[in-house]
Amino acid sequence: MVDAHQTFVIVGGGLAGAKAAETLRAEGFTGRVILIGDERDHPYERPPLSKGFLTGSQERDSVFVHEPAWYAQSDIELHLGLPAVHLDRTAKAVTLGDGARVHYDRLLLATGAEPRRLDIPGTDLAGVHHLRRLAHAERLKGVLTTLGRDNGQLVIAGAGWIGLEVAAAARGYGAEVTIVEPEPTPLHPVLGPELGALFADLHGEHGVRFHFGARLTEITGQDGMVLAALTDDGEEHPAHSVLAAIGAAPRTALAEAAGIEVVDRAAGGGIAVDASLRTSDPDIFAAGDVASAPLAFLEGTPVRAALPPSARLRVEHWANALNGGPAAARAMLGQDVAYDRVPYFFSDQYDVGLEYSGYAPPGSYDQVLVRGDVGKRQFIAFWLNDGRLLAGMNVNVWDVTESIQRLIRGGQQLDPAALADPAVPLTSLLP
Repeated sequence: MVDAHQTFVIVGGGLAGAKAAETLRAEGFTGRVILIGDERDHPYERPPLSKGFLTGSQERDSVFVHEPAWYAQSDIELHLGLPAVHLDRTAKAVTLGDGARVHYDRLLLATGAEPRRLDIPGTDLAGVHHLRRLAHAERLKGVLTTLGRDNGQLVIAGAGWIGLEVAAAARGYGAEVTIVEPEPTPLHPVLGPELGALFADLHGEHGVRFHFGARLTEITGQDGMVLAALTDDGEEHPAHSVLAAIGAAPRTALAEAAGIEVVDRAAGGGIAVDASLRTSDPDIFAAGDVASAPLAFLEGTPVRAALPPSARLRVEHWANALNGGPAAARAMLGQDVAYDRVPYFFSDQYDVGLEYSGYAPPGSYDQVLVRGDVGKRQFIAFWLNDGRLLAGMNVNVWDVTESIQRLIRGGQQLDPAALADPAVPLTSLLP
């Protein structure tokens, strides 16, 4: 039971934290709700940082989850611009960067992730960038504008989703772009070679240069400014700016120091949670990028049975924060919660829009099927194991996500010919 005398604290000022606070009030919680964020900005959504806001199609104010006045109107107490630096589970208190202690009855850790850093000489130069926060995006937007005006060179380390989206934005401004990627194709760990080549072709058509099979070893400069990026195969790439887009690491330090169970970084890292997003401490929950959860969406399927019982998944995408925050809030209120969302994300690059549902890590699938026309970039790709659907990606094809996710949940063997045939409605294949 929860009542007006209780205090629920949320550490993390992103989408998951903001939606959790909103849900607590929507579900009738009348106690104190305190939201702690280490950025001065109110909670905002991150996809626009590499998409609409970066390209200039979205205004800055459009990224915020709520209007600033909403928090006072909803009686949400904000502590912005102050990190949580210590968690005392015995006293049930969080210490902030200014020394203040905040008591909690239940706590949500929505601390998110932070960009991985290049561990090479030259990263202290002014022209080296990361993209995770609104301040990063504002700075990078100005850089791309200048590069485009001056025909400047941007080198991007990493051909993942962030690297590719920034490349598309940079080309839109007219900047010259080179992407350095150790794998043989973009998005290789996510899409494999079968579909990764599609994105190499897409960006190549828009003037992006790729340097595959290599890593940055040094960024050279003069008077604090970037001049070039060197790779481990001896190549030198002229550069006025460098973006490190080599992934993100979950921000688990607060939890680790407090003795909360975390997942080994080799297995993806994150704070270990159960299906209700509860951590190893019964009064502490975790959601969003930092939470590593059981594969509940696969329970009861042959696919799940083929995976190790301890297998977990940490999802760093918008939909997980959007849905995980509210689920954790309901669990904090004592409701019966089983968070079993099928992982989902979307991307926009040039004239290509896509949605991806499911989970198909390298080695998990034995077949990739395509329905539609890859050449026209209007198709659906399916990753299967023994005829069972693990993941699907629809490219410039819409209103099929629900059917794809239901097929993944169903776990039944599918007819490959029917799955690949555009004339066969996906709904007709549902169990």
